[in-house]
Amino acid sequence: MKIRQNVRHFAAKQALTLPVVGEKVNDRLVGMHTDIFAEKADPARREERRAHLDDFFDATMDTYVAALEDGYPEAEAREITHVQANFDFYNHGWTEMMEFPSDELGDHYDRYSDFFERYDIAIDDPLGAFAPADGVADAPSTPEKLDDPEHPYAEGGFADDVYVETADGELVVGGQEEPEDVSVEEAPGVDGDEVDA
Repeated sequence: MKIRQNVRHFAAKQALTLPVVGEKVNDRLVGMHTDIFAEKADPARREERRAHLDDFFDATMDTYVAALEDGYPEAEAREITHVQANFDFYNHGWTEMMEFPSDELGDHYDRYSDFFERYDIAIDDPLGAFAPADGVADAPSTPEKLDDPEHPYAEGGFADDVYVETADGELVVGGQEEPEDVSVEEAPGVDGDEVDA
């Protein structure tokens, strides 16, 4: 998958494991991801999906931290959460929100199969062990879109590795090295600024 990575992503990584600040950053990241992906939905469908997206992205923050704790680099840990989201979008027939074409779902699963199997994550169960005890808010599906899926925001051909676009626009396979001088204050929600999903 092709994702972006800058110093704010590394700051968020640090912040998410801290008390108080971590909760603030978590909430900010959840809201940002909901806004970003709701914007990709059919305007008539955006509001009915928000509660579901909020709950889902909140659960993926736990996935992200678990992936980091399991030794995945920042870019891969974040990509894992995006793969989960795309599984969920596919399951709901929300193909217009997907970041890669639906015919690449299996390829992305296979790349992280060790992690996914450890936490009972599957294409048809994208949260697995990270599903909240009280569940995720329901939202209407559009399964008819699976018959002839349209992926206006998807970028195919990046299923073999994580491809990171740097702040300079350079494409780096596997991600960047974490900077040594990252400050938690640069994380979204600490100072109100945003970061690309």
